[in-house]
Amino acid sequence: MAIKTTELTVADYMTPRPITVNKGYSLQDAVNLMAEHDIGNLVIEERRKPIGILTEREILSHLVNHKKIQNISVGKIKPTKFVAINLQSRIIDAAKIMISQKSRLLVFDDNKKFVGIITATDMVRAFRRTTNNPDLDEFVSKKLYSVKYDKSVLEACKIMNDKRIGSVIVTKDDQPFGMFTERDLLVNVLLNESDVQNPVGGYCTSPLITVGARIKGSDAAKIMSKHNIKRLGLTKGKKLFGIVTARDIVDAFQWSFGDET
Repeated sequence: MAIKTTELTVADYMTPRPITVNKGYSLQDAVNLMAEHDIGNLVIEERRKPIGILTEREILSHLVNHKKIQNISVGKIKPTKFVAINLQSRIIDAAKIMISQKSRLLVFDDNKKFVGIITATDMVRAFRRTTNNPDLDEFVSKKLYSVKYDKSVLEACKIMNDKRIGSVIVTKDDQPFGMFTERDLLVNVLLNESDVQNPVGGYCTSPLITVGARIKGSDAAKIMSKHNIKRLGLTKGKKLFGIVTARDIVDAFQWSFGDET
């Protein structure tokens, strides 16, 4: 049964008891932990209190700068800062904070105890319970970056790091073949200790999953959930037109929830 957007609460849709590690934890072990559990965020603690979040973006940047994962602790990596929100906060308010501050969100109870994390994927799952199904055209990424199949993993990572994007399109014979994402780097490359000079095409997600450019938010979310992906290719005719991400869908929902009936 559909419910109103304003009735969705963080407590009902957050990821409770997220995996945490102390700041002295090995970076390589942290990478493996994230890959094995298929998560994009690892909460870093000091004296049992969160001090930041290690994300796929920091790992990618570290790899580009050092050509390998160094034997250092996660405390040596500058973590992503977070915004603290209350357990009883509304999802729509959390979404506005995430988008406006471009932040990650950790959840605390009334006693300021750390109890969970709320991600874009969690929010999309919540918004799908409503009757809203917003247009995505103003929110999708229309500037595409690509890399040829036989270019190295490291070259692909350099593009992603320089452009601060979470994925690149992998082409083969001048046609879209797949998508290489930050998650692919963790799971397909780093967890298996593969050489980052190997061709990126062997590690990307393929085939590239696409839909028509006019798809709406809730419909796109259903496809992403079905295929366990966070990015979906958009096409006009037979040409790749853009990419929509889970965060783009959150943005669309938080702008349009006032149109809900």
